[in-house]
Amino acid sequence: MSLLLKLARNSRWTLFVALITSLVSGLGNAGLVALINQALSASVVQLARLGWQFVALGMIVLATRTLSQTLFMDLGQRAKASLRMQTIRRIGDASFRHLEQQGAARSLAVLTQDLDAIVMLFVRMPALAMQSAVIIGCLAYLSVLSWQILLVAILTIGIGAAGFRVANGRALFHLRASRRREDDLVRHFRALFDGAKELKLHRLRRAAFIDDTLSTNVEAVRVQRTRGYVLYAAAASWGSFILFAFIGITLFVVARIFPVNTHVMSGYAMVFLYMIMPIESLLSAIPSVSTARVALERIEQVNAELPPEVEYDANGPDAPVNGGFDSIVLDGVTHRYFREKENDVFSLGPINLAFKPGELVYLIGGNGSGKTTLAKMIVGLYPPESGRILLNGESVGEARRDAYRQLFSVVFSDFFLFDNLLGMRLERLDQTVQELLVHLQLDHKVSIDDGVFSTLELSQGQRKRLALLVAYLEDRPFYLFDEWAADQDPLFKDVFYRKLLPELKAKGKTVLVITHDDRYFHLADRYIKLEYGQLIETGAGADPGARSVDGRVESSTVHTPFAAQK
Repeated sequence: MSLLLKLARNSRWTLFVALITSLVSGLGNAGLVALINQALSASVVQLARLGWQFVALGMIVLATRTLSQTLFMDLGQRAKASLRMQTIRRIGDASFRHLEQQGAARSLAVLTQDLDAIVMLFVRMPALAMQSAVIIGCLAYLSVLSWQILLVAILTIGIGAAGFRVANGRALFHLRASRRREDDLVRHFRALFDGAKELKLHRLRRAAFIDDTLSTNVEAVRVQRTRGYVLYAAAASWGSFILFAFIGITLFVVARIFPVNTHVMSGYAMVFLYMIMPIESLLSAIPSVSTARVALERIEQVNAELPPEVEYDANGPDAPVNGGFDSIVLDGVTHRYFREKENDVFSLGPINLAFKPGELVYLIGGNGSGKTTLAKMIVGLYPPESGRILLNGESVGEARRDAYRQLFSVVFSDFFLFDNLLGMRLERLDQTVQELLVHLQLDHKVSIDDGVFSTLELSQGQRKRLALLVAYLEDRPFYLFDEWAADQDPLFKDVFYRKLLPELKAKGKTVLVITHDDRYFHLADRYIKLEYGQLIETGAGADPGARSVDGRVESSTVHTPFAAQK
């Protein structure tokens, strides 16, 4: 509950005013009951005075109730926004490895369902505070009428609270279990959309996924939630039963032992009946409190599993890297991870490599050989588990890793394309992008307005060209392309290898290309070959089966963005 306490401290004055107005409203309601009871036996002269008091107190109750609900609603939305941004920043500051391990489902559930549960807690807070104040005020009035009956009321409430605590503990257990199940549901809901093509093409797979996997999880969540709320309903019924038992004991047992007059007895009856609704309202709000408690636990757990990366000191020796680099060296680096599909641990390395400005390197090897994993380690997404990465002869530690990553422009095979040019501060940005769209033959599909693309509804090959455009605008010293040409037509594939890559090299960029296109291997300065996580071969680009290609596509009809923007 530390997150809630932190929010309470940050908004303590607003929370204080909201609680005070809720208590005033609740006590005012109890005061109205007392005035009604007094009016039943008052004289004509007393009725006029009590009437004005009733009007004044009613206006106070109305004003304080409205103010408290407004303040608590504002606090709920502020809490939601604050927790949401805190979680978003935690995700943004976490290491890529931790993000991969946790997956998107849990964080998405936190950013939606759990935060809505927190808002509902604040929505219920005015009722909780007001109804609690009403009950306290009614008990106080009962003490004025008869202290003996007040003792019986306190004893009865204690018995009811003990029974409710037992039921609440079991209900909370089921709510936590259902919340864990919902993480799996969010993951399956994403698969319902992401795997739509595969599901449509295989009827039995679709039936098994919907009728077995999804249905089982939906039913499990339903059962767990139902059990939890049934227990809360039983606890609420227990509370109502205890209240009526208290009324019966008071009227038929205590009143005989401690005789009271008719006016006092009618006062008891009125207060008892009036207390039924606040008590039931208070008990019905308990599930919202428990749901919010589970949500807060989940938020804290997700945040704890995403520790932030070490930040660099902008003025210290680990300050950000500016400009280019002289050398990047991988000195005996290794990396291991568990592959669920193969049910084994994949080991990459130890790898010894060096890169310098102005060279074109091809990274080749079979599927599953570790090429993309090595690429992620080269660009700083994966820290080496052993060995070290040297930038200009200095080791890249935790504090400098984020600065090191800013040297790279990357288009991975599973790239994500944003619909606007975030972080781009270039003069004539729209005009430059429009010229590049023309060169990449995308201007008939996409336009740019204030740094925002008109659409991303493109073929995979066209989307990769758009990602290439974004990478070019970044103008980093090191470019990495992961199977970029795999989805291109023969014309653009030829342009990529014969024009774009050499032009990047001519501008002094280091270019690393992950590729299976052996017909272009001879164009590289050198190649690196991986098999089963091991660097088994390296050499000049012309060495590994390079051959001349007859009937090659002429690329002179296509202008390249790199040549155009020199």
